Amino acid sequence: MSETVRAIEDPIETYEKILEHEDKDTQAVAVGIDKMVKGVGHVVMWANVLLIGAIVAQVLFRYLLNQNFPKLDEIQWHFYGLVTMVGISYALVTDSHVRVDILHLQLSRRAQRIIEVLGILTLVAPFLYLMVDQGWDYFYESWRVSERSSSPTGLPARWAFKAIIPISFVLLSFAALARLIHDVHALFVAGSEERQGKDLRLILWALVSFAVVAFALTFLVHTTEEKLVIAMFLTFIALLFTGFPVAWVLAGTGVLYCGIAYLFDNGMMNWTGLEETLIGLDYLSLGAVVNRVYATMSNAVLVALPMFIFMGLMLDESGVAEKLMTSMQRLFGRTRGGLAITVTMIGIILAASTGIIGASVVLLGVLALPSMVEQKYSPLLGTGVVAASGTLGILIPPSIMLVIMADQMALSVGDLFMAAMLPGMLIGFLYLTYIFGISYLKPSVAPAPEGAVRPDWAAVKDVLVAVLPTLGLILAVLGSIFAGITTPTEASGIGAIGATVLALGYRKLTLQKLINVLKSTFNTTAYIFAIFLGATVFSYVLRELGGDQLIEDMILGTGFGPNGTVIVILAIVFLLGFVLDWIEITLIVLPLMRPIINALGLDIPGYGVVDEAALVWFVILVAVTLQTSFLTPPVGFALFYLKGVCPPEIKLGHIYKGVVPFVLLQLTGLALVFFMPWLATWLPSVAY
Repeated sequence: MSETVRAIEDPIETYEKILEHEDKDTQAVAVGIDKMVKGVGHVVMWANVLLIGAIVAQVLFRYLLNQNFPKLDEIQWHFYGLVTMVGISYALVTDSHVRVDILHLQLSRRAQRIIEVLGILTLVAPFLYLMVDQGWDYFYESWRVSERSSSPTGLPARWAFKAIIPISFVLLSFAALARLIHDVHALFVAGSEERQGKDLRLILWALVSFAVVAFALTFLVHTTEEKLVIAMFLTFIALLFTGFPVAWVLAGTGVLYCGIAYLFDNGMMNWTGLEETLIGLDYLSLGAVVNRVYATMSNAVLVALPMFIFMGLMLDESGVAEKLMTSMQRLFGRTRGGLAITVTMIGIILAASTGIIGASVVLLGVLALPSMVEQKYSPLLGTGVVAASGTLGILIPPSIMLVIMADQMALSVGDLFMAAMLPGMLIGFLYLTYIFGISYLKPSVAPAPEGAVRPDWAAVKDVLVAVLPTLGLILAVLGSIFAGITTPTEASGIGAIGATVLALGYRKLTLQKLINVLKSTFNTTAYIFAIFLGATVFSYVLRELGGDQLIEDMILGTGFGPNGTVIVILAIVFLLGFVLDWIEITLIVLPLMRPIINALGLDIPGYGVVDEAALVWFVILVAVTLQTSFLTPPVGFALFYLKGVCPPEIKLGHIYKGVVPFVLLQLTGLALVFFMPWLATWLPSVAY
């Protein structure tokens, strides 16, 4: 991965520079905690290497020696659980957690710190107290009965693995304390740079306006539970816009409304004139969340996440994109729009090999935009092509989003990977068709470079040399899944080791680059898992309040029929994509849709072999819809990734206008999959 990519994706160095300007004498405790957490993280991140080894060893034992070792399967999710739980603390001290920073970035640093302090005290602290207290009881009970694996040949001392829960949350508590000390200290010694920007009145006015709307909406329902559900959703949305990390907004909102429900149950709060029922939520009932945390830590499907992330980051380090750019430019150099075509084709290849959206967008921007400016490309076409091509990895497998969707919807990862292939390639084809068309209808937007040499067989050979190793790895990973030879988790381990071998073969791998890949994998996996934790608390409280049933009744009550209801859901997801990231939508909204889709009785062709064809089709529709969220302001992350590496003559307005045709092309692809469901269900049926 280029230094530019790393600078944007890894905020560690930026945060350390901030710390250098603060008084280290008065912050000795906080600095010491930071160093401790980072030190622990730098050790634990190497567990990903051991995880790769365990996966590859299991594959070799199974297929070469025809032996299966349950211990190796359990070791895999033991390493995964350790990495993710410790990684959350590491991500906190390095400020790597995901935020919605539309308003946050406009605030002064002082105002941002005030929000951080209030958020830690009111949202993070109650959640951490709950998890440490209940997590300790959960571990103690396991230790008391000397719990071991449910498999006779599995690992002993299951209680030792469960001990990770309270220990990691204690570590997270220390990390939060250090963050609190830094922020409080800075508030008292803030210089003029801390006060530059808007103050908290911007946030306060937004929250007050939102509260008025929320209060009005609660009059649409008639029971305490229904009012709390609406208020809970709206509180979550409102707090997101403060810029506090999404994971802690989710977790804190869940704990907050558990407390509010308890107050209603005990007569300490009341809305007069309502139909009152016993909600039954209290502190002890939230103990069920700890069991869900353990279930997520030990989820064998999710073990594939860090492996696919590692694979993508390692391929970036191998220099594959640079080789492809150089060779394909020779091949398409004399073609109108040739550079845009090259970017799109590289985007498709990167999508099928990395799936790391930020890295792909930034990498393509660094490689292509300077050449596009030099060749006098329209800045609208150039930025649109780079942003759209870089986001194909959200859909084309091995997509980490599809892995999470499969887990949330209880579907096969292999089915979703196969179902997404044709829609993903279709959207890539639509991009290429548009580029060809606009280049010939308006030659000035994508001129062929002057003096370009006619491509020869040497150029073709260079392209093949650049493409075939990566293509071979892609076929090995996806082909083994589609053919049923390996599970997605096993294939992810093969992909991780294969990408490392490629980097070695290209003589690009050094110890420092391996460490950088491990750090980025550690951070990325951690912030995703943190949102998993927050969503676990939020979803549990929401369901206990009857929110799932309320949402189901509201959507099914629209009276639009099966297809119309699906369109309504997709429209809601599309609109949510303007303000929420795909992770929140996937973890909070998507699971609520499963009973609704089942209730619709959709007649989707599964060719007799695809289980739950309607759900598979629906999930792919949602995935295509979420792809547009990367390109739609104000939270379109691809737009901000791209702006960070654009030449100075390209403005944010160029990017906003440039992505419009590609958003329309994505919606065209969505419509085609909607009206031709076989695009999503045919390939899985062929594979079986």
